[in-house]
Amino acid sequence: MRSRLRHRGPAGFTLVELLVVIAIIGVLVGLLLPAVQAAREAARRMSCSNNFKQIGLAVHNYHSAYQQLPIHGAGTHPTSGRNIWLDRNDASNRRLSFLVGILPFMEQQALWSQISNPSTVRTDGNASAVRGVVGNPWPAMGPTPEEINYIPWFTNIPALRCPSDPGVGLPALGRTNYAANLGDCFLDGRDGALKVRNNEPVPYQADSAFAQAALAKNRGFFKIHQSSRFRDILDGLSNTICAGEIATDLGDNDARTIGYDIGGSSDQSSILQNPAFCSDDTTPLINPERPQFWNPSSNLYDAIAGRGFRWADYLPNFCGFYTVRPPNSETCGISLTSSTLGSTSSRHQGGVHVLMGDGAVKFVTESIDAGNSRAPMIWSGNNPGAASPYGLWGGLGTRAARELIEDF
Repeated sequence: MRSRLRHRGPAGFTLVELLVVIAIIGVLVGLLLPAVQAAREAARRMSCSNNFKQIGLAVHNYHSAYQQLPIHGAGTHPTSGRNIWLDRNDASNRRLSFLVGILPFMEQQALWSQISNPSTVRTDGNASAVRGVVGNPWPAMGPTPEEINYIPWFTNIPALRCPSDPGVGLPALGRTNYAANLGDCFLDGRDGALKVRNNEPVPYQADSAFAQAALAKNRGFFKIHQSSRFRDILDGLSNTICAGEIATDLGDNDARTIGYDIGGSSDQSSILQNPAFCSDDTTPLINPERPQFWNPSSNLYDAIAGRGFRWADYLPNFCGFYTVRPPNSETCGISLTSSTLGSTSSRHQGGVHVLMGDGAVKFVTESIDAGNSRAPMIWSGNNPGAASPYGLWGGLGTRAARELIEDF
């Protein structure tokens, strides 16, 4: 008997016990994984907010240094008259966004030095190229922002990227998730007080008709092609949005990040009279099975025209937004170089970050009061000077709508 007891091995786990342990581990992982993902997103959201705070500080430091806001639509004039939307390699053609001007104030002095001085390097290293070589350098302040061989425009700046946005690489150049507030009217969004079309002579000159139109429609924090100061924000800096978050395009037909092109400039009035034109279309343009996405057959902008694809470009499609449609609404337009009605958007759940004029960063939900999204926009031909028809959202986007931050 002793012999039999001596040869008994240690007791092991039964199959049932192993299955129970595995099941318990699976349940614990299932419970913990969402919490881990939520914690990661909370950290990314905080990082995004901090990026915005740095941009706000840079804007205020720029104003302290130059007694004005950075110009949205700045840069050099070409050597000969050209339309503002055309590509140039001899000048930036007044196409630079406000983000270019604040680079020295957000610890990007090295990049600013490359932009503000003539440059003789190219991304492709082509020694026989037209621009970017010894004897024929890129001009100071660069070419227009679509030039892929100009290294600064191709550079991704971490401080301009939301960590929750996964967009990388071509066909974008340097991406941005932060865009200028252009107000509550998208009419001829590229135009300010300068007459910059029909091959105007250079330097571009202020034009009385353009200036009058700009006064009526360009009601945002930034004035296209014009200098402005904090004192121009009559509602107060804490009551006016300076910049907003935008999601960059991933090539997946996301209605927020790629524009639906309804046609030429003659069709601009369709959106002007009804900002919800694209969502109201009976075709339908939006995929009914995937409400955040366009139908694959929709007439979308070219792949190179995704939202946020060029941080250096002032054009509304790339680095601007309007407080007309609520956050995370579809993007609708007539041309990537003229009039694109895009709102704020993000990869965060339920809303977007906005930067207020006083430097505060707020999180705006998709359910913010946006008034009547089918009301005609305000411009020189429709009740100029009227209060924004787009509720609190429209009021926060305009300089003089007399809204109160307590309602936010």
